[in-house]
Order: sequence, then C-alpha cells, then structure tokens
Amino acid sequence: MQVLSVSNLSSEELLGNFSLENINFTQQKFEKIALIGETGSGKSTLLKTIAGLIQPTRGTILFDGEKVMGPDWQLVAGQKGIAYLSQHFELRNNYRMEELLMYANEFTQQEANELYRFCRIDHLMQRNSYELSGGEKQRIALARLLITKPKLLILDEPYSNLDLIHRNILKEIVENICNKYEISIIITSHEPADVLPWADKIIVLKNGKVLQEGTAVEVYKSPINDYVAGLSGSYNLLDKNISLTEKIIRPEDIQLVKESEGDFCGIILSVKFMGNYFEVLIKIKQQQLKVQTTNNNIKVGDIMGIVFR
Repeated sequence: MQVLSVSNLSSEELLGNFSLENINFTQQKFEKIALIGETGSGKSTLLKTIAGLIQPTRGTILFDGEKVMGPDWQLVAGQKGIAYLSQHFELRNNYRMEELLMYANEFTQQEANELYRFCRIDHLMQRNSYELSGGEKQRIALARLLITKPKLLILDEPYSNLDLIHRNILKEIVENICNKYEISIIITSHEPADVLPWADKIIVLKNGKVLQEGTAVEVYKSPINDYVAGLSGSYNLLDKNISLTEKIIRPEDIQLVKESEGDFCGIILSVKFMGNYFEVLIKIKQQQLKVQTTNNNIKVGDIMGIVFR
C-alpha cells in the first residue's frame, strides 16, 4: 500500500535556478527510504517540501491519498500525519520534559510511558532541557514527534551531532520504530554506515535531481558513476592501464596475493589499521588502489599481486 507519491516535483529559486528539479518517487507503507547526496544537493529542501513546510514551484505530493498543500495554502505550515525533525531542532527552555511531551500527546498515559521507555527517556521526565546531553535531547525530540501518532516520520541528519554511543542508541531506536509503531520513515545522512544496513530503498540526489534509485545493494554494488560510489563507501576507479574501460570497484573486491599469483603486481605504499580490517594502499603501474584485507602481515614496501574478485 502506497503512503507517499512525489510526482514531477520542482522548486525554483531566484534567477531561475532549481533547488529541486523533476523529482519522482513513491514510498510504500512501512518502507524505509534514505536520501543521500552531497551538501547542497537538495535533501533538506525535499524533506521540508514533503512535510508541507516549503511550497514547490510545480509538481504534486500525495500523502495517504491526499495532496500536501504547502505553506502558501495553509495558515499553519505542515501536513497532518507527517512528523519532521530538523537537524537544527530546539527544545523549549524552562520546561520539564514531562511538561514538554504532555502538550502534543495523543497516547494514553500507559502508551506514553511505554514510548518513553522505548526511546530511553523515561528517566529524564523531571529534567529541564539545559540538563540534557545532545543525545538525550535528540531522543526527547523524537519522542515528541512519535506521540502525535504520525504515519510518516522524516529525520534530517538525525545522527550528525552525536557521539558514537548516542548514535548507536538512536540507530537502534529508529531501526525498531517501523515495526513497533507502524510508521514509514525517510532519513538523510552523509554516512554510508547509517543507511546501508537500514534502508529498503536509497535515493541519490545531486544538484536537485535524482541520479539513482534502488536497494542498498544495488546502489553500493552497481553505482552509476563515481559520485554515487563515493556517497555509499570507499571505492577505486580503475583506469585503462588496468581495465579496458573505466570501472568502479570496492576495496573489499580486490584480493592481495603473492606476486607470482596476481593479475597485476605493485608496491605497498601504506597500511592502516581500521579495527576489524586493514586498509592497504598499493601502487599498480601508475594507479594507487585501496584494498581491504584482514592480513596483518603486510607492510610498507612489500611487492604483492592483486586479483579482482
């Protein structure tokens, strides 16, 4: 069942420049979509337009079968049933968290208490906003959206200002929201690790246009160009000294072997410990290639071969 349809959506700025141009995609009920793209590619503009906070120049957005009207046609901007959390969100000062959450609550008290436990904020109810860490504020802001019972949750860079511990807590919460509260979600992020394990569908934006749309596996394994490849992880662009045509290949798809066993041979320029693997830079002919390996016996200056998996 379709929850969102974006058709021929464009948003024109001054001097005829487009922040969004001819955007088309759909979202199914409970589907998790990630928008990725460089800074200025139009991600936040698209999210705000879907949420009814920015008026498009042309095109149509249908949410749950109804047209999203935009701020030019409403006294109060925003679309009922869509909850949008900006990366620059703020919590009101001089409020205890239980007071702040109470105003928008459409849950019973028992349901609300369960939600607060789910968001790991039940111990924060008596605190004021100035007493909270960034991660705690983020979870409070998320809970404040969820208690309005939205059907579509839009999160703009939700992990960008969090340390690793709070990032992982929030990731776990977002991962389980769809199933527990039957919500569809759209997220933007600059980090591949935030979206590749999570998204059912990834949409890649550049200069306000959709470059590629597909599953996480499709976008990662078969990027249409090096821009898409770079957004979804580390990559090598093989030149014609190694490949008949320019080809994108991931570091984990290159295997280091003995010099006599390789398709090509080269010298190791650097070895970096990355935790559960080593990132090796090897020079083959005139090109430097990144290789991901678990071999801890490789050192700078070794001559080794490579095989493409």
